Amino acid sequence: MKNSILEVNRADHGQTRLIDEDLTDLEPGQVRLRIDRFALTANNITYAVAGDMLGYWDFFPTDDGWGRVPAMGWADIIESTNPDLPEGGRYYGWFPMAQYATITATKVREGLRDDGDHRVAHAAVYRSCVDVQHDPWYEAGLDAEDRHALLRGLFLTGFLADEFFADDQYFGAEQVIVLSASSKTAIGFAQRAATRDGLSIIAVTSAENCDFVAGLDPYGQVVSYDEIDSIAQVPSVLIDMAGNGGVRAAVHEHLQNDLRYSMTVGMSHHGSPPAEITTGPTPQMFFAPREVARRGKEWGAQEYGARTTEALIEFVAASRAWLTVEGRHGPEGAQQTWAAVYDGEVAPSVGRIVSLHDDA
Repeated sequence: MKNSILEVNRADHGQTRLIDEDLTDLEPGQVRLRIDRFALTANNITYAVAGDMLGYWDFFPTDDGWGRVPAMGWADIIESTNPDLPEGGRYYGWFPMAQYATITATKVREGLRDDGDHRVAHAAVYRSCVDVQHDPWYEAGLDAEDRHALLRGLFLTGFLADEFFADDQYFGAEQVIVLSASSKTAIGFAQRAATRDGLSIIAVTSAENCDFVAGLDPYGQVVSYDEIDSIAQVPSVLIDMAGNGGVRAAVHEHLQNDLRYSMTVGMSHHGSPPAEITTGPTPQMFFAPREVARRGKEWGAQEYGARTTEALIEFVAASRAWLTVEGRHGPEGAQQTWAAVYDGEVAPSVGRIVSLHDDA
């Protein structure tokens, strides 16, 4: 049996190729997953851009020069040599953009853990696949599964970023400035930040996305990237989903010492050149898996689950007012979707779900 796989050029992330590999017999302790479908968003572009820095290329290693970008989605065990993980289980997790994945797996309380030698150094959340039978966030149905693939990981990043700021009362800020405010992570963050007393949420986005962003409840003000000088010069924090050095530097320059904290989360503006930050605080990278581990330890598993479940289910339900799910099937459909997302051709009101299977 063949396995079709989408690979990305590690030096030019806009270039992809489709390859077919023969599926080999399973070794003891392995499972074979049929990857049903996965989300393909600007977040996957961030994985490619940060692939070397944060180890994303090592999730599913391949030939030098090419990489397999992880994607969040759903898969089913179709073969197993692990007696603790029988065929038929359905899982949410990070998978390659492929038809199948073969992993060395260990059963854990919530599902399975990828224990391949190349995965040992990765954060626990990245190695875990959650069995739908033990998934507190699971909602059955095609639409619900699609929305969870698109939104779950991104919302949790936004949720945890808000909690990080809240630990320090948003560093005394009166407003939070959100770059790439149309992104799903940004919308999730803004929904949480809007519940904080005395805090204004300022959306910064492209001119063509201003109308879309203005229609979202959490944002109190919407400005385009060339209108940064219109932002009030009051105590502020910045959260950057775009990774656009020039825009970030413009915010720093405009706010000067009124900028109390600068957080970087995403790198969706992959073509933007770096820019030197000469004023305000040094930008700090926010790494969600580290925060997952910290909050789980600090709050305890039960409290972490309770807080995140309620917030996530609310966000997924609310997304039906602003997010339309579109599916793409087959290897060529996956390749075309990567190109569209990479080139910024997918509207923020659309979420792309991909399956490399033609019969999905």
